[in-house]
Amino acid sequence: MNEFMEFFNSSSPENVSTSVKLLLMLTVLSLAPSILILMTCFTRIIIVLSFVRTALATQQMPPTQVLLGLALFLTFFIMSPVLQEVNDEALTPLFNEEINLEEAYTLASAPFKDFMSEHTRQKDLQLFLDYTQAEQPESIEDIPLTTLVPAFALSEIKTAFQIGFMIFIPFLVIDMIVASILMSMGMMMLPPVMISLPFKILLFVLIDGWYLVIESLLRSF
Repeated sequence: MNEFMEFFNSSSPENVSTSVKLLLMLTVLSLAPSILILMTCFTRIIIVLSFVRTALATQQMPPTQVLLGLALFLTFFIMSPVLQEVNDEALTPLFNEEINLEEAYTLASAPFKDFMSEHTRQKDLQLFLDYTQAEQPESIEDIPLTTLVPAFALSEIKTAFQIGFMIFIPFLVIDMIVASILMSMGMMMLPPVMISLPFKILLFVLIDGWYLVIESLLRSF
């Protein structure tokens, strides 16, 4: 324990720099799941992909791990300009000891604020501003992350549900048609889902559904 304290109390710049980098890395790793879910496009993507699977009624196909992996890589693909800007403007100068932690935090949060503000509804943002009784911000930089992040998450959930509703409509029509045909044939004991499932999968494959869903998600940002 004494050796551990002596290491952090050491006046050597190299030891201090290493300690700061280690602390920063551990902090980022511990907060990475929350940052990924609430400050990026991951929320919208995973909800829409889950809606697609539910609309198809394919149970666990594709598996949850596949959807999470696809959503993760799409998130990195969409957020790559933001992450690159954070690396160039904040992380690289910090590791080169050109700026301190406070300046790095301010520089790193700016690209995320710009991205989130573009996809946040004014109504959602105003909800949290009114709750905290905060003054109206004059610019995006004046909006605290504690207000912008939940507003952005709320907007993303609503947008994802709107896209999911549009995805559900054609599959719902197929279910209704199959159910009507079965009732007219007197086969009321046969679950319509069993008959409509192959037709929904066939339709989804013929129209190249996964391509259209991913294209829509990419264009929505």
